[in-house]
Amino acid sequence: METNKTIKERCIVNSNEDGERFVGIKADTEDAVVYFPVGYQLPESEVEIRRDIKMLFSVLREYTEKKDRVLQKKKFEIAQSVDFPINAYLEIINYYFEHEYYTETERVYKTAIKGKTDWSKTFKRQRPIVQQNGSLVYTQTTVQTSTPNDTKMITQIHKYCVYECFDKIGWLYVPNLPAKSEISFDKNRFISILYDKLSNTNNDTNKRLFKAMIDMIEFIDERPNEKQFYFGTDVFEYVWEKLIDKVFGIENKQDYFPKTKWNLRFGKERMNRPLEPDTIMIYKDKVYVLDAKLYRYGAMDVPVASKLPHSSDINKQITYGQYINKHPDPSLRTEEDKLFNAFIMPFNSGKNQFGITEYFGNVGEATGEWIPNPKAFEKIQGIVVDVRYLMHHRFGKSVDSIKQLADAIEYPNS
Repeated sequence: METNKTIKERCIVNSNEDGERFVGIKADTEDAVVYFPVGYQLPESEVEIRRDIKMLFSVLREYTEKKDRVLQKKKFEIAQSVDFPINAYLEIINYYFEHEYYTETERVYKTAIKGKTDWSKTFKRQRPIVQQNGSLVYTQTTVQTSTPNDTKMITQIHKYCVYECFDKIGWLYVPNLPAKSEISFDKNRFISILYDKLSNTNNDTNKRLFKAMIDMIEFIDERPNEKQFYFGTDVFEYVWEKLIDKVFGIENKQDYFPKTKWNLRFGKERMNRPLEPDTIMIYKDKVYVLDAKLYRYGAMDVPVASKLPHSSDINKQITYGQYINKHPDPSLRTEEDKLFNAFIMPFNSGKNQFGITEYFGNVGEATGEWIPNPKAFEKIQGIVVDVRYLMHHRFGKSVDSIKQLADAIEYPNS
């Protein structure tokens, strides 16, 4: 791995254009590059960048499925699976930093006055003093101690795995590689030993380590000739949708899905699959219909309107609003002054053409020309959200984030 590059030089914020959609890490024996999503603001300090890279890996683990982690054929000769076991690699690295190499202890026995006496060995090894009353007194006993045994096979396997980890992604932590293990790769032997250890330990930390080592060895064996590896996705828009829904959405959003059916003159009625808005957010007594769009309008040096949602998306949002406003369930029916609609797009609050410095901003609204006096929910607000902020605040439902988004959506009507 090339080590003369700074960590920031290994990071790219993609444009989300054709050929520049991949988000994740691509690496080989020479170098590694981390690709962040469109609109991401890379921090300046090396410590923060390393933290953000690890955070990006966490987001990709949480919000992508195996079918999403595939690089498209148009970029490579064949579609390549990138189900790289990054969890395993990070687990092994973290264990190494906390405990160094895994070592087992051997029982050692010695003659001493103090210590944990092993009476069986004391009777065999020590000569007692016979007292006048016939009782035996041992002035020296055989005591049990323990010492680390770093020559055992399990330690050597761990050393092999640690070196492999640092060779692939250790540059996230330190510029230098640890010592290389002296043993050669032997999948069957390694796996057999690790499964034996896994089945004979009750220590959760060790269990996670052994499982991670097994996952790594399986991965290495499946790709013995690959010099490159990938972890990430070409369809980060799915991650964007899930992030928005996680941070802002309610659990029972299906209650707000517009449903349609066929009432047939011949045969039974047929229910169609409902339209499904990405996210329903409720703040106080108001309802917000959100559509997450990984469009690059908010991240362009010169914003171009063609990079905004088109008519089909606008029409769907209007339909969602009209349905909720006239909801067949009176308890879910929402008055027009308490119902809002928005597209949620990425941007960089630290560098943009709008002059917006907040994490949430309103850049315009979309309407349908056939609606002469559109209600608030028929005006689809174009909202930009700082990508880095959202990724770092993806845990739980942040009331402050929800309030900021609600304020940005209601801005034209306030």
